[in-house]
Amino acid sequence: MRSTAVLRAAVSAALLVTAAAAGLTQAQADDAPLTATPRHRAPASSALIAAMQKDFGLTKEQATARLADETAARGVERAARRVAGTSYGGSWFDAKSGRLVVALTRAASREAVEATGARVTLVEHSEKQLDATMARIDALDAPAGVGSWHVDPKSSTVVISVVSAHKDDNDVQDFLARAGASGPVTVRGTDKAPSTFAAGTVGGDPYYTGNVRCSIGFSVYGGFVTAGHCGRPSAGVSGWDGSYIGNFQGSSFPDNDYAWVNVGSGWWTVPVVLGWGTVSDQLVRGSREAPIGASICRSGSTSHWHCGNVLAKNETVNYSQGAVHQMTKTSVCAEPGDSGGSFISGDQAQGVTSGGWGNCSSGGETWYQPVNEILSRYGLTLHTA
Repeated sequence: MRSTAVLRAAVSAALLVTAAAAGLTQAQADDAPLTATPRHRAPASSALIAAMQKDFGLTKEQATARLADETAARGVERAARRVAGTSYGGSWFDAKSGRLVVALTRAASREAVEATGARVTLVEHSEKQLDATMARIDALDAPAGVGSWHVDPKSSTVVISVVSAHKDDNDVQDFLARAGASGPVTVRGTDKAPSTFAAGTVGGDPYYTGNVRCSIGFSVYGGFVTAGHCGRPSAGVSGWDGSYIGNFQGSSFPDNDYAWVNVGSGWWTVPVVLGWGTVSDQLVRGSREAPIGASICRSGSTSHWHCGNVLAKNETVNYSQGAVHQMTKTSVCAEPGDSGGSFISGDQAQGVTSGGWGNCSSGGETWYQPVNEILSRYGLTLHTA
């Protein structure tokens, strides 16, 4: 095994020992407490703080405060959704105020929601109404000129992204007319169509299936999760050194873009996301979902470590191979070979890289499949520190 792999294994082991000594416990997505992470516990490593300083133009104090605020917002979101009831119209994290903003259709719920620590804004449509519109649009056949669509709580509409060069195409205009009849929609332009981030065989620290290179997402007990477009069920998987790892045990693409691979033959799993020397390797402590507006970082075998923000949730992405539903959109860049890699917010697993547009030289946007959906679909348990 090459020296870098030995070093990473040693670092991972050291991180696990440190976590055990600190008495860290697993934070499950469904039953974690609503209280924020105590202020005396650092929300992230010093290297991650440094990366956020670079990517967001923050001071060390600002980056630390933002991560603490985002951790608190995850708990507030769950509580606010519960007390808002049917008037809940969605929510997002506001980085300027450091608070969660909750959209409501009725002012009568305002006081109860504000009591959770959220800031309230009134909107026209509830999340239930917007989700119903989303489902009706999902049932339509989208032409190639339509890039994606998602529920946007800020505008209280379903936002449809259309590739600017195709906005006047007859089939695109027909789709938009039918989508508009489905409920409240907003149309926005985009320069490029989305595509997946798989790649041919090249060097690096990937996993391979056939001549396709992708990236490991998160360790689960018995294997790891990754993107579905990287391989079909029973396909064999090999590591960076060509040795056999395991097989795809389940895979779905399109419609979804998730899969999981069993691990054996001397390979093992650890609750760690690689920092690729940009930051230290990051421990995974749970999978509490980050709100819209929160900071998020991605690790992949081509472009390594990059950070950005959560832009939208529940977005349908119209790839050339077919539509993929319930994706999360981010401002993080990615490149071919990054598919399947880890999206993490603080120490909480978020999802596996699916696709996007652009690159890490000129920028772009990337979508991921939420990890909790993958765990639920296959009955897997996230490996946490």
